[in-house]
Amino acid sequence: MDELGRKSVEEFKLSQKIPLVVVLENVRSAYNVGSVFRTADAFLIEAIYLKKTALGAEETVQWKHFTSAGGAIEELKLNGFKVFAIEQVLNSISLEKISVTDKTALIFGNEVSGIEQSTIALCDGCIEIPQLGMKHSLNIATAAGVVLWEIVRTRLA
Repeated sequence: MDELGRKSVEEFKLSQKIPLVVVLENVRSAYNVGSVFRTADAFLIEAIYLKKTALGAEETVQWKHFTSAGGAIEELKLNGFKVFAIEQVLNSISLEKISVTDKTALIFGNEVSGIEQSTIALCDGCIEIPQLGMKHSLNIATAAGVVLWEIVRTRLA
């Protein structure tokens, strides 16, 4: 790892993280969960909150299980996080127009049904990924990669 400039597990755990938490609501696929863990590792994301079990959680990214998205949102807000759903809804903010500088949590939803309306109602807003083609949905792992990179990229600039 040294020759590649990569952190060890211990170095990763001690690294200063970007104050960004990913919340996965009802994500079914272990592949999608695993991909989000790898993306969170790549961008030094603070933590992942899961509504389901960790499905072989990674060693590096801090994670926490929760029984409802509402409970996760309540805890995040008590800890000073702004919470945004990543969803296409009326009045959502286009990703390229969002400026995230504070502690932020991003909720990604189920592969088929997206984020529950009751969860969206608890959020501070919704962020939408611009999509220019005929299809207007992305796989959750792809969407997480796009959104997390854009937010990390703007913080690095």
